[in-house]
Amino acid sequence: MSLPSSVDIAIIGAGAAGLGAAHALRNSPLSVIVLEARDRVGGRGHTIMAAPDVTFDLGCGWLHSAEKNSFVKIAQQLDFEIDKTRPPWREQSDAGFPHSERAEFIAAIDAVYDRVEAAAKLGREGPASAYLDPGNRWNPMIDAISTYANGAELDRISVMDLDAYEDTGINWRVRRGYGALMAAYGAHLPLALNCEVARIDHSGKRVRIESSKGVVTADKVIVTVPTNLIAEQAIRFHPALPAKVDAAAGLPLGLADKVMLALDEPGVLPKDGNLRGATMRTEMGSFHLRPFGQASIEGYFGGRFARELEDAGDGALAAEAINEIAALLGNDYRKKLKPLAESRWSHDPFARGSYSHALPGQAGKRAVLAAPVDGRLFFAGEATSPNFFSTAHGARDSGERAAAEVMAARAKR
Repeated sequence: MSLPSSVDIAIIGAGAAGLGAAHALRNSPLSVIVLEARDRVGGRGHTIMAAPDVTFDLGCGWLHSAEKNSFVKIAQQLDFEIDKTRPPWREQSDAGFPHSERAEFIAAIDAVYDRVEAAAKLGREGPASAYLDPGNRWNPMIDAISTYANGAELDRISVMDLDAYEDTGINWRVRRGYGALMAAYGAHLPLALNCEVARIDHSGKRVRIESSKGVVTADKVIVTVPTNLIAEQAIRFHPALPAKVDAAAGLPLGLADKVMLALDEPGVLPKDGNLRGATMRTEMGSFHLRPFGQASIEGYFGGRFARELEDAGDGALAAEAINEIAALLGNDYRKKLKPLAESRWSHDPFARGSYSHALPGQAGKRAVLAAPVDGRLFFAGEATSPNFFSTAHGARDSGERAAAEVMAARAKR
């Protein structure tokens, strides 16, 4: 749609948070516009067909804490099939990782998270890496798991924040793709795509938003962009909001990338299996064998190693994945694997990372980032969620919360 010159409420960003806010305001009498820099909705939720028979979520792919996940009901309403197959994260092929060693590794990682939980209960903030068992041979691989789950190694993760995350242990998937679900969820909202916001001027009676498609004024604005964009001031506020910039800097987006490989002779490998070697390295991938039974392998890389692979250029993630799989399953697999697609979230100009984590000492910044400013600027996004940060449903729910704050502020006025 064309950009209106004036609206009651402008929402910046059409990711899960922006879509949640827009849906919450649909039945209000207010005029609303969602300004989105990309040519699509969904933000860090994006499904592609990597091949005619291979669905690939470049971003979020799991309905985490499914029994509390608001996207489950949305999927049902929009007739999206939900796959409740148990995640393979704790199961895997014996290749390169015998069962006895796997059990020892799982016990070691569980012990670390138990110590983190105990420290948090006592209010002992600091880096989660402080609760690794000194000299434990599994420490590098425990750090690797953190890079997939948190987007960063444990030395960059706040104890209090890690403990605050709510994980019910129930994780489902959307057969047609989580990103496809978000696209359907946003299909009938008032959107202005390819509309990159550069400046939000809240010095006057109305808020002035300067974008690549022109200027729009609004009574109230809901900002849902990723923390890295706020911290790096890709969107500038006038007057400046140093507390928001500081809060966003304390909640950087970590990096979790994915790669999808086509697989010849898929029947040899288990459907929805997992593959990870006992490498004793943090710089390693984890592999989901035949997701949904597809003839493919999905690889995961995170943290500093994922950034190195992204910086190496297109194809580096796929090349590393093939090398690691061949080392575990045999060199014959080099001929059976073909790169299809990979994500590069740190190089995405409208994300600059995957999802937020709080740096040590910064867990309280989620509430700071979420707080409204002058009853006119409101903030949402996964980084503002107190317990479901780093998830799509946490983002969506925060958009709904911000919309409620807007309506309460209008009623108060």
